[in-house]
Amino acid sequence: MAATASVSINNLFSYIGWTFLPNLVTGWIQAIYYGIVIRAGDAKPQPGTPLYIKHRRRIHITVVLAYLAYTIYEADYWMRQAGDFYQLLGVPLDADEKMIKSRFRRLAALHHPDKISSVFGSDRDTGAADTYFVSLKTAQDTLSNPVKRYAYERFGPDIVQWQHCSTVKDYLWAGLPSASGFYIGSFILMIVLGTLGYVNWGRYWRYLTFTALCIVEIYILTRTYTPPILTSIINPFFTTFTTHPPLLPFQLLHLARKSIFTLFIALSQLSSFFAPPTSPTASSSNGGIDPQQLARLEQMAQGSDMELARLLSLEMAPFAGDEGMVRELRGRTREWLVTNTIRADPEVRDAVGRALGKRRAGAPAGARP
Repeated sequence: MAATASVSINNLFSYIGWTFLPNLVTGWIQAIYYGIVIRAGDAKPQPGTPLYIKHRRRIHITVVLAYLAYTIYEADYWMRQAGDFYQLLGVPLDADEKMIKSRFRRLAALHHPDKISSVFGSDRDTGAADTYFVSLKTAQDTLSNPVKRYAYERFGPDIVQWQHCSTVKDYLWAGLPSASGFYIGSFILMIVLGTLGYVNWGRYWRYLTFTALCIVEIYILTRTYTPPILTSIINPFFTTFTTHPPLLPFQLLHLARKSIFTLFIALSQLSSFFAPPTSPTASSSNGGIDPQQLARLEQMAQGSDMELARLLSLEMAPFAGDEGMVRELRGRTREWLVTNTIRADPEVRDAVGRALGKRRAGAPAGARP
């Protein structure tokens, strides 16, 4: 349960960061971009214009993809910083028990706390040496035991705390609930966000991919051999072309979980660019306008009519009780409305202009303006 809560909180914070950071950075970059490419005094594209939307879409896609790459790189970086027992002892992943013990004895002779204290005599150095020596001893004890080594490669260093386990079955029963925390927390988070109207685009493929990843993880955890994708593809590539250390199964699963979750959040950020447009036949019979929008517009119109009637009654208050003045005011208002309506009509203005033109054309030369 603690693992489930931890994973859920981490995923929640990751989603919160994805919610506002890409939009915030997109706005900054777009402002800087306009400041560089547009000369002083020239008009910048205004929000809502096609050119502004085009630039914002391109910048937003670039920002989201860059943030996706950074998030995956960050997860891999901290995983490499934490290291593993093989790197701590300096032995390859296929090292046998004899090589592991031989390497431990050599390191123990160099870093034993008694030797460090006799050379430096500092409590701080002695404390660091004690911690390092305990780590070496734990790594040697874990990798020298085939059962613990199997459990470590699949569940990570947490298995050191599982003191009640002694067989492969014991470690499986202890590790599977812990490994399921990611999926339980992620599924709950996706259901909640989907209920609230978020991350709806590609929902079917999202659940399908999470289910497939869960099946792959169960397959890796329950097999006594290392997955072929590590031994034949990933680790040979790392050792041949990069300085990245080879991955263990639990490290591969950690990166896969982080990558899948982050990828889905990134796709939800870009869903508005990839989602197909709404078909006109799918709209309502009211010309494609949502009935709820029509209801809100009707309520606003009724409210405006009531407000105008109230203002008009306030303006007519000084003439209350004087029928003659009210009658005269109505007549003048009607005359003003009719006159202004006729004058504002384009056809009336054109007809008057043509009539005046004919009159001026038939007038004597000296009478023309």
